[in-house]
Amino acid sequence: MSVLERIESPRDLADLSYEQLHALAEEIRDVLVDSVSRTGGHLGPNLGVVELTLALHRVFESPLDSIVFDTGHQSYVHKLVTGRKDFSELRRRGGLSGYPSRAESEHDIVENSHASTAVSWASGIARGHTLRDERDRTAVAVIGDGALTGGMAWEALNSLAAGGDRIVVVVNDNGRSYAPTIGGLARKLDGIRTDRRYEQFLGWGKRTFENRGRFRSFTYNTVMHGKRALKGLLTEQSMFEDLGLKYIGPIDGHDQRHLEQALRQARDFGGPVLVHVLTVKGRGYSPAEQDVADRFHAVGRIHPETGLPIEPSRFGWTKVFADEMLKAGRERDDLVALTAAMLAPVGLQPFADEFPDRVIDVGIAEQHAVTSAAGLAYAGLHPVFAVYATFLNRAFDQVLMDVALHRAGVTFMLDRAGVTGDDGASHNGMWDMALLRHVPGLRLAAPRDEPTLRSAFRDAIDVDDAPTVVRYPKGALGEPLPSLRSVEDIDVLAEHGSGAPDVVVLGLGPMAATAVEVAGKLAADGRSVLAASATWVHPVPEGLLEIVGDAELVVTIEDGLVDAGLGQSWEEFARLAGRHTRWSHHGVPREFLHHASRAQILEQVGLDASAIADTAQELLA
Repeated sequence: MSVLERIESPRDLADLSYEQLHALAEEIRDVLVDSVSRTGGHLGPNLGVVELTLALHRVFESPLDSIVFDTGHQSYVHKLVTGRKDFSELRRRGGLSGYPSRAESEHDIVENSHASTAVSWASGIARGHTLRDERDRTAVAVIGDGALTGGMAWEALNSLAAGGDRIVVVVNDNGRSYAPTIGGLARKLDGIRTDRRYEQFLGWGKRTFENRGRFRSFTYNTVMHGKRALKGLLTEQSMFEDLGLKYIGPIDGHDQRHLEQALRQARDFGGPVLVHVLTVKGRGYSPAEQDVADRFHAVGRIHPETGLPIEPSRFGWTKVFADEMLKAGRERDDLVALTAAMLAPVGLQPFADEFPDRVIDVGIAEQHAVTSAAGLAYAGLHPVFAVYATFLNRAFDQVLMDVALHRAGVTFMLDRAGVTGDDGASHNGMWDMALLRHVPGLRLAAPRDEPTLRSAFRDAIDVDDAPTVVRYPKGALGEPLPSLRSVEDIDVLAEHGSGAPDVVVLGLGPMAATAVEVAGKLAADGRSVLAASATWVHPVPEGLLEIVGDAELVVTIEDGLVDAGLGQSWEEFARLAGRHTRWSHHGVPREFLHHASRAQILEQVGLDASAIADTAQELLA
């Protein structure tokens, strides 16, 4: 029996020797590479935290001690040692979530996979323990150096000293978030990793530990026992201690003994402690260790021997934006791009390669990105903020009060809008239309295919007195849906029957293809049906009243919230204009959706063509 097969709970780690722990770490890495290569998932981050996760569970007693993973995409090792070893359906319906999940285990605390939140969570948990006089419990936040670029993390760090609660903040410093970490903090931490004196000092510390058999806490201003002073090497120690936090580190994140000793010291201190751990993203898997583009942060199905994808990715929505952004950048020198630590995933890498001075990576700081964009617009530029739709939720106030209130010409390109699927509840970008339609002056486009995405982007960057938003889904593009004719700004995509239609089916964005399919099904039952789509969906398209006409039923289909979505705003507009046609709205219910494929979720919530057509037939009957 392998070491991993004997681990059913964290308690089983306690009696393992360091030789057995080393063997266990190798087994875990083999399991991760084999499993994730079959299903896809976050490979690099998990390979980097194997020893750290083992140390956390040997030093702290979960779930009595709460271990909170920031973003949670590095929790696969945690899942393995808490009894969840079946990774065969990872991120698929019925299988393990790609993030911590309370439904899976009592050891999982926080399910939200948005970054920079762990210290706040742990701070609240620790204060709760203090108020309930549970002095034997420790709250632990595991946060990457990339997540420290988020303002919320610093708000939390700033407040810790005031309480004096039992909290340990573990900074997993690998120099990367999705991509290399940027900013002043990154430069400080990078100085430690690249300073030869640190390597010499760490080696001396290890030898001292091995010779004396016990852990020492070292500082870099005066090394214990008269060792040569290394002044100025660790300026960040004083930075954290100025915030009232005890600082321990930096610690080699792949040295099991020293990790455990550092964590025990932090646990026993009884107050706020920051442990600085240095790890290597992708550790133990050669293709990931050698990767400079972070392709192994999150992967699809790959060949485990080489790391190459099994199925080459098809031309998708993001690549269309990337291509059009580059073309526009060559034509307009006022165009600048912003990203929140996701340059390549949102399609800005080609633009950055050609115009590096016109790209601003703010780190995981969406609020700062949006307000900074307002400032860029005031300075006479046209900023384009490319961001996952789910992450713009974090900066709604800035969109409303800094961009819209000041009539700033800022374009938001919302990638992964609508149902994304396998990343679960926190990554579905289904909230944007219901939220953004309330922002005064904001214009929103939902292109249905490649040509309309290109035209929507061009239209958006020509607006200099209001925010513009272009939203599009994750994945590969379907075939173009050409317009048969246009009614004002609404495109007719299909017509069945003669004369005025009995039913008008309006599909927003990628749901336009579903609208065409629904129209075909209704027409097969003898109905006169028209299917249409608008690229600019908010404010209400001017051609809406004409396209609706005297239809008996109007069906709207959107991959955002059906409650307070755009379909309802279109119906309200028509009613205020005196049209009292019956409407049937189809969208995503107001609930958190478990991980599954996009197609499975759309079917689950009734957004497949058959279900929509059946509902329409019932209403018509």
